[in-house]
Amino acid sequence: MKRDDFTSEQARWQAVESRDARADERFVFAVVTTGIFCRPSCRARRPLRDNVRFYPDAAGALAAGFRPCKRCQPDKLPPQQQKAMRIAAACRQMETSIAPLTLAELAQSAAMSPYHFHRLFKSVTGLTPKAWQQALRAQKLRKALRDGESVTGAIYASGYASGSAFYREADAALGMTPRQYLRGGESAPVDWTIVSCQLGLCLVAQSERGVCAILPGESRERLESELLTLFPHAQPSQDADFHQRVAQVVAFLDAPAGEWTLPLDIRGTAFQQQVWQALRAIPAGSTLSYSELAQKIGKPGAVRAVASACAANKLAVAIPCHRVVRGDGALSGYRWGVERKAALLAREAKIKKKER
Repeated sequence: MKRDDFTSEQARWQAVESRDARADERFVFAVVTTGIFCRPSCRARRPLRDNVRFYPDAAGALAAGFRPCKRCQPDKLPPQQQKAMRIAAACRQMETSIAPLTLAELAQSAAMSPYHFHRLFKSVTGLTPKAWQQALRAQKLRKALRDGESVTGAIYASGYASGSAFYREADAALGMTPRQYLRGGESAPVDWTIVSCQLGLCLVAQSERGVCAILPGESRERLESELLTLFPHAQPSQDADFHQRVAQVVAFLDAPAGEWTLPLDIRGTAFQQQVWQALRAIPAGSTLSYSELAQKIGKPGAVRAVASACAANKLAVAIPCHRVVRGDGALSGYRWGVERKAALLAREAKIKKKER
């Protein structure tokens, strides 16, 4: 059923009969025998068709003298939007808090049990509250260091309770020591090599934490230049073990429907990591629109920011931003070219078809 189909009374009644949640923001229905109006998706027992009246919104039903259903609460925001707003409020609370907040404190502010808050937060953001705060602190730390703060000042400005608390998370926060970060990654070991694959050339780089860049391209010079803007002191690798792992990366690039097994060094803002984690949950052979991806992470209004996070991905295929398409299904906006995006999707679809 198309969105515009909810304009006719017949289509609206069909939506009510099937409890179609897609129609919830299109209209409400009222029952003359009870004096109550509901959302189309309400789980209450269905009335007789002759007793039903349709109104464009809750205000229209209220003006006609009907009362809102206590079960589906049609005069309030949709349940999913209410949940997303609670999580958004919790995120703002964490962003403005000087000290880390406990799960109990966050749950209390959201008027929920810690168990339900934790489950809802992860379902909306893709991260646990603890992981979200760690990513947020790492983001603040990187900004403070870039803005010229001393290491000690940056540690406390980003919300770490003590130096020892920071150094327990330093590797995850920066991928290197703070002083190395201040010097553009000097002495932080990042090895790289360029190999051939079905996408053309591909530069693969690895830090101590895992694969940190997978960059397809056409020119060795341009790939090396791109890597050095990300990791200024990266060095070509002669290590046999690294080249063995690179072979695994190439095998995955050539058959992306398999399972990624190598560790990744994923560096980005809290929001980018949230988007990238949602991308990794998209099954091979499937696609989402940018709008659907924004909905999936609980930020329906952040479509452009989601697109920017996809464009900032530097781990091609391992973080499958190629599985995001425009709302009309068209391919666009791929960092490594629309032709590569089409080839990857076609290859995944072919592999998925064979597996059936």
